[in-house]
Amino acid sequence: MRARAFAWLSLIALPLLLVVPNPARADRFESAVLAEINAVRANPRAYARELRRQQVLQARYRDDGYGISQEDPEAVEEAIEFLMRQPPAPPLALDPRLAAAARRHVTRQGPRGDVGHGGSGALNQRLQAEGLFAGISAESISYGQADPRDVVRQLVVDSRVPGRGHRRDMFSRAYQAAGVACGVHRRWGDMCVIDYAGSIMRRGGK
Repeated sequence: MRARAFAWLSLIALPLLLVVPNPARADRFESAVLAEINAVRANPRAYARELRRQQVLQARYRDDGYGISQEDPEAVEEAIEFLMRQPPAPPLALDPRLAAAARRHVTRQGPRGDVGHGGSGALNQRLQAEGLFAGISAESISYGQADPRDVVRQLVVDSRVPGRGHRRDMFSRAYQAAGVACGVHRRWGDMCVIDYAGSIMRRGGK
């Protein structure tokens, strides 16, 4: 889901690890998500070719949830066209404070099985609770994906999301840093929150 648009995130997906309530494994999962985002930003055309390859193999997948088989084919085609035009973008730096803000949302929402970003201004409140004041920020949430690559694919394809806001945020040069937190979700099994920010300042202007 995308904080600025307050749009419902469609639940889609490709393959790596399992989100389990084990801190070490969760940390590896979250690191893999950010690494995948940065790989896609660095070489959008290569990712477009991978999406095309997956289209060919799609018939082999059986998915009872919201996986590849649930994607809107037009959204996949649109994503491929977008990626082929998209210039490479610099990597997003990991910011532990952004990750902590994302973790706040996972910890609160996961056990309850809710979806969304919370009320108006909730993202800014979570950032400020970590001492962050960002000139620009956004939040994407993936539900139902137990693999880092699937999390990123869901947000890149952005099936059934008006405006493809998650995709735009992932490739925006306005953001220089990101934080990722993933965990168990009562309804969808897994959730992953990515918080983006640019022009970050600490409390007190540091």
